Amino acid sequence: MKVLVIGSGGREHALAWKINQSSKVEKIFCAPGNAGIAEIAECVEIGATEVDKLLKFALDQKIDLTVVGPEAALVEGVVDSFEENGLRVFGPNKAASILEGSKVFTKEFLAKYNIPTAPFGVFTESDEAKAYIDKCGAPIVVKADGLAAGKGVIVAATVDEAKEAVDLIMQDRAFGSAGNTVVVEACLIGEEASFIAFTDGKTVLPLPTSQDHKAIYEGDKGPNTGGMGAYSPAPVVTQEISDYVMENVMIPTVKGLAAEGRPYKGMLYAGLMIDGDKVDVLEFNCRFGDPEAQPLLMRIQSDIVDVFEAAIDGKLHEIDLKVDPRPTVCVVLASGGYPGSYTKGYPITGLEEARQIPGVVVFHAGTAEASGKVVSNGGRVLGVTAIGDTLGDALDSCYRAVDCISWQESYFRRDIGAKAMKRTEGDAAVVVGILMGSDSDYPVMKAAGDLLKQFGIGFEMTVASAHRTPEKAATYAKTAKERGLKVIICGAGMAAHLAGVISSHTDLPVIGIPLDASPLNGMDALLATVQMPPGIPVATMGIGKAGAKNGAVFAAKMLALSDEAIAAKLVEFKENMVKEVEEKAKKLESL
Repeated sequence: MKVLVIGSGGREHALAWKINQSSKVEKIFCAPGNAGIAEIAECVEIGATEVDKLLKFALDQKIDLTVVGPEAALVEGVVDSFEENGLRVFGPNKAASILEGSKVFTKEFLAKYNIPTAPFGVFTESDEAKAYIDKCGAPIVVKADGLAAGKGVIVAATVDEAKEAVDLIMQDRAFGSAGNTVVVEACLIGEEASFIAFTDGKTVLPLPTSQDHKAIYEGDKGPNTGGMGAYSPAPVVTQEISDYVMENVMIPTVKGLAAEGRPYKGMLYAGLMIDGDKVDVLEFNCRFGDPEAQPLLMRIQSDIVDVFEAAIDGKLHEIDLKVDPRPTVCVVLASGGYPGSYTKGYPITGLEEARQIPGVVVFHAGTAEASGKVVSNGGRVLGVTAIGDTLGDALDSCYRAVDCISWQESYFRRDIGAKAMKRTEGDAAVVVGILMGSDSDYPVMKAAGDLLKQFGIGFEMTVASAHRTPEKAATYAKTAKERGLKVIICGAGMAAHLAGVISSHTDLPVIGIPLDASPLNGMDALLATVQMPPGIPVATMGIGKAGAKNGAVFAAKMLALSDEAIAAKLVEFKENMVKEVEEKAKKLESL
């Protein structure tokens, strides 16, 4: 079987990666693809919206199955063109894709079929939109009607900001013709989640739940992007909510579109706002989310080609979708300046090191090849994705891989999955940061993490060098407190004083772990950690793994001053040490 994937982003790389696992597939093409996709598929220089060229290519190559990734191609009518020429293609046609192509259509459709959504108004004149804003007050949401690459939604905190958003969309034409009409709607409160399903126009087959992170900055601040990270499952979507969404959103939408003469086949994505047991639809997308596709496709164990073909043939009811129970997470690495202007062409380093971490796949989004090197070629450049036994494990692996990768002006959020960690039973809020100068230090520093887990203390681990990446180390320290950290544990070898650098940039307590990384067997690191100037204290532990363990115990003791649960676990820990010594003594005495 020959398969064509249309698109060039992280979603399309994940699709090609999953399709490549099918025993039915002999050859994969991707138009236009990217540097990562080129490793598993033949990339052809045809744009995703060049419908006539795509059709000619598919006919010439006798493509057996085409999978459409981006919404622009769907709205442009690529599915209609392929179907009219007898080609098998997965995705909704142009008439059905209006669900994403026009926010006005979607809001009016939702109202018509009593599908829960925020109150709204539709305007073609800016003065009328502003009058509506004055009437409703703020906070309020302003949306461009058409496609805007995930950026055409502005949440305004004040009336003035909302009016500025209207001008930005309708007068400044920030999103081109997408802003001919605007939707102004009430600002809903709660937590966003993504509900994505396959459908053949009759059967709705839901995927696992997931959650995207739209805002550019940590803490969900700043302008919206196409997505800075995602994870699955999303604990905010309980089984009860999932059942409610299927019954009150997904199935009514598929039936309603059929009744409108717009039969829908493909991916149906509902963006939800969840506030307790209240659920509202924010938007619909007509394709896999990006970056939701990456963690979701990593969890799907069924042959994805079977699912696509069943949807095309109207036989989705025959599919038993098998899903890996383990959680997955994707962290997007973006170009500095995104979602505004940014520079392309920077060489990317560390990709091979990141791939070596178990459970990690690095999906390419905005990349290209230049002079034999992979370079940045877009706003969102990479989607580092990982699977783990727990969400904490997946996040640990993912961020270890993220910290291997760098290019000039790269940026990523370090709080992907934080909401889920707070909700997930057994996953504590992250309050300890474990920092190391190199990923080669991980086997030693992992001992600290293992003990923190034992105490039920949430932690994060990453790499930052005091000398090779000084700006990254300083930024980590300066932002640690606002990210919820209370203690930082630093491990570094030789005389590279990572702990001292971190301590100079934060008011949080810093614990230094000297590591054996030189012919001096760690004594140089120990002396460097001990000899701190007045006013910049670092608590110094012993060299190596024993020191890492003691660093975790010391951190736990500090946290226990205000946390009775940790204090109780420390008592238990001490009692267990006593028992271990007594058991060793008994064994020795019995010899």
